[in-house]
Amino acid sequence: MSPQRKRRATGALQRLPIWMTGIALGTSLLMIIGLIGLIMARGLGTFWPAPLWEITLKDGKSYLGLVHHVEAIPHQADAQGRPVRRTLYRIGNRELYGADFVWVNHADIVSRQRPADTVSIERLEWGPFYGFLAEVNTPAQMARGDSRLLWQSLRREIPVAHRRARKIRHMEKSVIGNINYSIESHRLALRKLQLRKPASAGSMEPERRRHEDAIAALQARYETIAQELQHLRAEDGAYQVVLKDIGGKARELPISSLVRVHRPNQLSFPGRVAVYASRLQEFVFGQPREANSEGGVAPAIFGTVMMTLIMSLAVMPLGVLAALYLHEYAKQGAIVSIVRIAVNNLAGVPSIVFGVFGLGFFCYLIGGTIDQLFFPERLPTPTFGGGAILWASLTLALLTVPVVIVSTEEALAAVPNGVREASLACGATKFQTIWRVVLPAAIPGILTGTILAMARGAGEVAPLMITGVVKLAPDLPVDHFAPFVHLDRKFMHLGFHIYDVGFQSPNVEASKAMVYMTTLLLLGIVVCLNLTAMQIRGRLREQFRGAEV
Repeated sequence: MSPQRKRRATGALQRLPIWMTGIALGTSLLMIIGLIGLIMARGLGTFWPAPLWEITLKDGKSYLGLVHHVEAIPHQADAQGRPVRRTLYRIGNRELYGADFVWVNHADIVSRQRPADTVSIERLEWGPFYGFLAEVNTPAQMARGDSRLLWQSLRREIPVAHRRARKIRHMEKSVIGNINYSIESHRLALRKLQLRKPASAGSMEPERRRHEDAIAALQARYETIAQELQHLRAEDGAYQVVLKDIGGKARELPISSLVRVHRPNQLSFPGRVAVYASRLQEFVFGQPREANSEGGVAPAIFGTVMMTLIMSLAVMPLGVLAALYLHEYAKQGAIVSIVRIAVNNLAGVPSIVFGVFGLGFFCYLIGGTIDQLFFPERLPTPTFGGGAILWASLTLALLTVPVVIVSTEEALAAVPNGVREASLACGATKFQTIWRVVLPAAIPGILTGTILAMARGAGEVAPLMITGVVKLAPDLPVDHFAPFVHLDRKFMHLGFHIYDVGFQSPNVEASKAMVYMTTLLLLGIVVCLNLTAMQIRGRLREQFRGAEV
């Protein structure tokens, strides 16, 4: 072989690792993009209002529903050798049929059409209803017959019914909720007085009477509000709509229970966009309903973000202080090496082990002790002695602290020793050198570790399942009751919401859209948190770089 060919062969061999690395990187990027694209297509596409089809089968049965999925039946073919296909229709009306979906073979279909006067109704309970308007009953009039007049009457009554329903919910949650909270506060105060020493019983008599009088006044107010609420519910029950399915079965519903009503076979493109935007807005800002398979995920979004922020505030100082001690103060030797090995091994411990530790140490030991010392009047009902967003956040902080320790040590090691020696030579103490010279130079690396910890902690589910997360928690950890931020409350989390809806829902097909959308939302929140942390890191880097100059 000539020298020129040898050089070419040697150059090709030298470039081979570069090509292999590039191919691996491109493959990884394509896989990530494909996964995100699949999630977006399956999730965002389900909110688009599809038309309603009326199909008649050979056996005389008729169905009205949306096309949910089309597939070929495996190992089956017709006389011409073509694969036999079938369609999964979502027919809704669960209380009438007992199921939301039905499979229909294409060969069994006699006719297929789209009736213009069909309505799609999303309800607070029992899922969607697909059918026809039969009557709209109000105290003033009863409309029936003409579908156009029925539609106009229903559209006119729905905003009024929703305002009435919001007033009822406000009275139930805010007015009566505040009264119940005040009654419970006075009851706990009485319980606290009973737990005091008997020697002070005489001096506590005026205070005891004050609480009892307050409870009596609140109960009287509660009775008044309850009567008013009963009157509003009776008034709301007078506004009804009668619906009929494709077989003529009737269903009477309160108008206030209708979440969204539209005629999908008559919608224009702007109308479909409006329905799509309404559904998307409800998903982000609304409350969950129908066993979390419909509605929104606003409590889960709030719980995920709050838990991640509390975890970050706990893990950053803990990890940075541990890394500072190991790298700057501890005498390097066998013990420090063992500690470093232990820290690295902690990163490989299964997350459920941290969850069990958090349940035993934080919830039962520390939380139980806090209850006995500061909340004895609430026992045996735990306050901090059970699952809570605080203990879940601290558990995830322990889970992610090895990441922060390792990245902080690497950032500290990257600071040249000459910088330290120059600072010490100028008369600065070791603490001043670390605080004013070393830490500012290591800030980007420290924040990189925090970003990685946030990304991992936001997606963890197993530790949360036993330290505070629940299926449904409509009361947020933040409200207008003192101390306003309730770290002792349980919370919802997007990761657990995905698990619950995807694997625990009784209606799997109807829950798929919620699974994909919640997954997409969780990815978006993690990306937004990381981008925010990266922006803060970039600003701090520029600030300290300017200070050094």
